[in-house]
Amino acid sequence: MYSIIVVPAATAASGDQVRLAPAERLHFGRVSPRAGTAGERRHLDIPHPGVSRTAGEVGATGNHWTLSNFSTASTYVVENPEGAGEHIKIAPGRVDAPVPFEFSRVVLPAGNDLVDFCVWAPRHDYVTHAHGAEDGEPTALAFPLDRSKRYFLVLAALCEPRLRGEPHAPLPTADTIVDRLRPLWPAANRAAVQWNIDYLAVKLRLKPGPDTADAGPRLNGKKESLISLALRFDLVREEDLGALSAPVDRAAPTAPAAATAPARPR
Repeated sequence: MYSIIVVPAATAASGDQVRLAPAERLHFGRVSPRAGTAGERRHLDIPHPGVSRTAGEVGATGNHWTLSNFSTASTYVVENPEGAGEHIKIAPGRVDAPVPFEFSRVVLPAGNDLVDFCVWAPRHDYVTHAHGAEDGEPTALAFPLDRSKRYFLVLAALCEPRLRGEPHAPLPTADTIVDRLRPLWPAANRAAVQWNIDYLAVKLRLKPGPDTADAGPRLNGKKESLISLALRFDLVREEDLGALSAPVDRAAPTAPAAATAPARPR
C-alpha cells in the first residue's frame, strides 16, 4: 500500500510519479547519490544548476510525510495550494520535518529561479464524534457566523482571490466586492459593503463594538486582518465560495443600501 505520491514539476504523467510506501524514502537533487551498502537509493532528479546535488529527502509514514533539507544555506518552503497561502519553512539542515498537508508544493530556491515538485499525502482521518460527556451546557462557538447573512457573502468575497489559488492576490476593493455581489445583492453599494466589513471586525473581535466605552486603538488594515483570521481558522473554505453563485433570495439582509448603518444587523 502506497503512502504518498511525489509528482515532479510541470508533469502529470503517471509514469513520472514516484510512489512511496510507509518507511520508504526518496532522495532529491541535481544528481543521484551513489549506491550504498543497502543498494541504490530512490531518487528524484531535479536537473537545475541552482539545485544542490544532494538537496534533500522525502520520507513516507502512515499518516503524514517528512521533509529533510540537506542544504547548508537555502530554506525550503512547503506550500499548501488549498490553504490560501498556508505554508511551512524547512530550515537548512533540518531533518525529518513533519508536513501536515494532504496536498503540498515543495519550493526550492535555485539561483534566480524557484523550482518545485508536488507531494500527494494520505487522506487525513478524523474522529466520527466528539469524545467527552454528553450532558451539560454546549460549548460556545468561538466565531459564530451565519452563512445565510450578507456579511458572510462579503467575507467570502474578501477571501475568494486567495482561496482560488492566489495566495499573494491584492485585497479586493469595496467596488470590486460590490461588482462581485451585485448579481446576488442588486442594491449593494460601497457604503453597505463597508458597513458589513465594520460589522465583521466587531463580530470577529478584531475591534470593540460601538457600545463599548473603550474604543481601543484604530484598526489599520481591516480587510487584511479579516482575511487573515478567516483563512487561518477556516471560517471561509473553498466550498463556501458556492454562496457567491447562490440565488438572490439566499442571503438575508443585514444592512440597508444607504450609507447610514444600524448598530446591529437586521
